[in-house]
Amino acid sequence: MTIRAALIVNNHGKPRLTKFYTQLPASRQQALIKEIFRLVSKRPDGVCNFLDATELTALLPPPPDAVRFSSSLNASIEKSDVRTKAEDQLRVIYRHYATLYFVFVVDASESELGILDLIQVFVESLDRCFENVCELDLIFHFDEVHAILNEVIQGGLVVETNINEIVAAAQATAKARKASLAQSAGGISDDCVDD
Repeated sequence: MTIRAALIVNNHGKPRLTKFYTQLPASRQQALIKEIFRLVSKRPDGVCNFLDATELTALLPPPPDAVRFSSSLNASIEKSDVRTKAEDQLRVIYRHYATLYFVFVVDASESELGILDLIQVFVESLDRCFENVCELDLIFHFDEVHAILNEVIQGGLVVETNINEIVAAAQATAKARKASLAQSAGGISDDCVDD
């Protein structure tokens, strides 16, 4: 496993984007968002942008299909079992831009600096698509924001980091959506005229 959740939260703790890569009930998602915001908002600006969050492990357990080693195997595999348990510990990696926290929750096997760079790629992609992205863009164009995130991460795995590719795919999706809306609107008008 790698990325467990991607969140964007404003300075007041209101979520603007939530994507969990493990199926969770809404009440647990809300508890996670609240706890993650509590952790990142109380940190001063000068400290590093990642922290171990062992308290989140109970709220965001690994998915049931995650690979686990049985303790009944030989000693070399038992060492892997210990390493796997350590990888179950979660880390919160975030960046604070103006009024928004961009937060990724990952397991310990993920590179902190790699995720910080991934957050930067995601923010730059949003910035190019929305021309200086702001909180209102996230609110009113949430479907496009999710589409951009899906170009970067799918199923908790990073699939694209090239900003030009991400933006091109997002623009193609937006163009197809507009063409579909125009076609369906045209079809409705033609039907009304024919009657």
